[in-house]
Amino acid sequence: MKLDLKLYRGYVNDEQLVVFGHVFRSWAPDKYRLDRKGIRHAVSIIHMFRIKPLENVEVRLKFRNIEVTTKTLKDGYFRFTLPFTENLESGWHTYEVSCKIAEFGIVETSELLKPFESKVGVISDIDDTFLVSHSRSFFRKLYVLLLRNINKRKIFTDVARHYQALSHAGQENAEIFNSFFFVSSSEWNLYEFIDSITRMHELPKAVIKLKKIKTGISDFLFTGRGSHDHKFEKIKDIIMFYPKLQYVLLGDDSQRDPFLYERIVKIFPENIRAIYIRQTSRHRKRETVKILENIESLNVSTCYFKNSEKAIEHSKKMGIIEKAIF
Repeated sequence: MKLDLKLYRGYVNDEQLVVFGHVFRSWAPDKYRLDRKGIRHAVSIIHMFRIKPLENVEVRLKFRNIEVTTKTLKDGYFRFTLPFTENLESGWHTYEVSCKIAEFGIVETSELLKPFESKVGVISDIDDTFLVSHSRSFFRKLYVLLLRNINKRKIFTDVARHYQALSHAGQENAEIFNSFFFVSSSEWNLYEFIDSITRMHELPKAVIKLKKIKTGISDFLFTGRGSHDHKFEKIKDIIMFYPKLQYVLLGDDSQRDPFLYERIVKIFPENIRAIYIRQTSRHRKRETVKILENIESLNVSTCYFKNSEKAIEHSKKMGIIEKAIF
């Protein structure tokens, strides 16, 4: 039997450390090439959903003076949530996880984030917020996912410029950055696909939080669909983990982002600096306009935009980013 281990970027504060991943029988989803063309790319994407997670496998975390063991859940997922009070400099740090079944063993490394003192933290959706995905059309979204590899997928114009400006907003040293979190209704199967696109387009390095992993072709057909409440819970967890940060939230009007962000503002009325919602159709949605008006009444600035240039101008006007950056 083959064994594979996939780790994701974790995060830490002055009291607690969180890292997570999956254990698989045979290959993890990221072992399939994403740069193939046409039908070969489609086959790679489908293979990402034909994985077999392993339950109750022992995994061991090593980080600094920590060495702790736990076991995977039913879907192969594991998470270490640990007390952590060591002095740790801000930035990205490497951690290690290992596991073994009979004579098969594997060791992998990933990174965890200790935020710098920041002007803002940034939480962004992915599909149709920065990545052109056509979420409003089931068949068009499926076509793009299956037949356009990472080299053919597009992000919206000026998104990278806006996100890089947010990453360095208020920081005088180029090596110091604001923390980014990408939260999506895409499943963990697509982690490497998403991470590769963000690196290719030079978006800020981020902690990525996705939806429960899927394990079959029928699940693949409904990727990114269903309830989006998990996004609300993940965003809430981030803000509670770093309660001293002011946050900028970015989403779009193709699904439930305006509704989710309104709930977040009501629960964290002092933590949200601004909300950006991308307009994904020709006309503004009446419901979205109404929700953003209500958010504005809670003293949180909003921007409903079709082109990122408008979002950039709003960020300048709000003083979130400096005009000198451009």
